[in-house]
Amino acid sequence: MYGMIHRAVRQMVFDELGEDAWLALEQKLDIGPSELLTGMVYDDALTIAIISEASARLNLSIDACLFEFGRYWIKYAERGPLAAIMNFTGQNLGSFIENLDRLHLAVSAAMPGVRLPSFTTISSAPGHLLVEYRSDRTGMEQFVTGLFDGLLTRFHATGDVTIAEHKASSIIFEIRYQDGI
Repeated sequence: MYGMIHRAVRQMVFDELGEDAWLALEQKLDIGPSELLTGMVYDDALTIAIISEASARLNLSIDACLFEFGRYWIKYAERGPLAAIMNFTGQNLGSFIENLDRLHLAVSAAMPGVRLPSFTTISSAPGHLLVEYRSDRTGMEQFVTGLFDGLLTRFHATGDVTIAEHKASSIIFEIRYQDGI
């Protein structure tokens, strides 16, 4: 995965537990600033080790940590260097999700060799979306569920995100929501 993901996990641990918790995590995994370079690509095993250790320190299962990290990623991206891109991606939940691949295209221009997932809106109706998620990475369902849940919050909506179907090469997410007032 990417250094920007590691930086976001670090900030989540900082926000929840403080700097000492992150420093202890770094020491246990024998990592340091070189594993936090935003534009660098790292072996997925390192990212999984960081998430696993963060989940233990946050007293969450790995799935719960991935979900919370997905929610956190939206807030993290909104206040960081990706804020401008996020603001241009869409002005409501449906348009944002429909434009996720465009956002990823902009990110990939800055990070050659990046392996980003793909999102396709299969069905869109008021208060209901079906979105197909494709990635060569496995086990990220809870992270994506958290991302969509974080987007509900971003767009002042309430609702539920569920996995509607596991396919051979993709996952279909169902998002039912009400726009906020």
